[in-house]
Amino acid sequence: MPVFGGWLRNVEDEGMEASFDYVKRLAINAERIGFDLTLIAELYLNDIKGVDAPALDAWSTAAALAALTERQELMVAVRPNFHQPGPFAKTSANIDRIANGRLSLNVVSSWWAREAEMFGLDFDQHDDRYARTSEWIDVVEGLWSGEPFSYDGDIYSTNEARVVPSPVRKPPLYAGGESEAAKSLIAEKCDAYVMHGDDPDVVASKIADMAERRVTAEREPLSFGMAGFVIVRDSEAEAQAELDRILEMKDVPPGYDNFDQWLAGTELERELKIREYAVSNRGLRPNLIGTPEQVRQRIADFEGAGVDLLLLQFSPQFEEMERFSVQVMRHTE
Repeated sequence: MPVFGGWLRNVEDEGMEASFDYVKRLAINAERIGFDLTLIAELYLNDIKGVDAPALDAWSTAAALAALTERQELMVAVRPNFHQPGPFAKTSANIDRIANGRLSLNVVSSWWAREAEMFGLDFDQHDDRYARTSEWIDVVEGLWSGEPFSYDGDIYSTNEARVVPSPVRKPPLYAGGESEAAKSLIAEKCDAYVMHGDDPDVVASKIADMAERRVTAEREPLSFGMAGFVIVRDSEAEAQAELDRILEMKDVPPGYDNFDQWLAGTELERELKIREYAVSNRGLRPNLIGTPEQVRQRIADFEGAGVDLLLLQFSPQFEEMERFSVQVMRHTE
C-alpha cells in the first residue's frame, strides 16, 4: 500500500497521492482483481519522498480498511519502540475483530534514529532493538490469549492484564532482517520471514538457512515472503524504457538522506548499489521486469526457490496492478 505516495525516489509525482481516498480505492479494487494481502507500512515520516512529504498513519488506515474490505489479509507494520505492548494488544485485537480475523503484523525493529528522536521516543542500539522486540512479542501474544496475563521482563511488565475480546485468531507475525539477532528472533518467535528483493538463488539460500534455524528452534515451518517492484510491458524494449525512466537521477532527491540513514542503521549481507536507491525495498533486484511471459517465468523461479508470498510494488499503483492482474495473474488461472 503506497502510504508514502509511491516507491520511486527519482520520480517526484507518481500519480498516487498519499491520501486515504487513494488507498481506499486501491484496497477495494485489489480484492476485485485477485490480490490476497495488503502490506501497510508504518513510518511517521516519509522516507521515500522526503520528510516534508505526507505519509499516512498505518494503524488508523488499517482500521478503516478493515471495515471496507472483506477478503484480503491486512498485514500492518508495527515498531515496538513506538507502541507500548499492552495498549497495542488491545487496539490490534479490536482491529482484527473489525476485519473478522484478517489482521497480521509485520514486526519491524526500528532503523530510523532521526524519526524516533524527532518524536521523542527511545532508539535502541541494533541488538538491543531485537531484545525489546522479543519481550514485546511475549507481552502482546500473552494478552491476545484473553486470559489474565502477568509479565516481568527487563523492559516491559504487566500485572493480571487482560484483553477482551481477544482476536478472532492470533494474528500471524511476519518479520525480516539479515543480522544474526534478527534471524534468531524470527526463527524462535515469528510465523514468516519476509525478505527484500534478490535473485532466486540468493533467496533460496536465505530460505534454507531460516528453515534450518526453525528446525533447531523446534517450531512449525516458516512461510517466506519477498518484496519486488514490477514492470510489465508488451515488449522488452518498452520495459527497459520504463526502467531507464525511474533510474534517471537528475538531482539529489529529498529522500536520499533517509536512505543514507537506513544504510547506517542496518547490517546488510552485501553492499547496496546506487541503482537500488531508486526503488524502495531493493525492489529491482528480483528483476520482475519484462513481458508478461518473462515476468510469469520469473515468478515461477521464486516459487521454486521457496517463496510463498510476493509483496509487489507498482507505479502508478492502480493502473499497473490492473495490468498485472490481466496480463500475468489471470493468464495462469
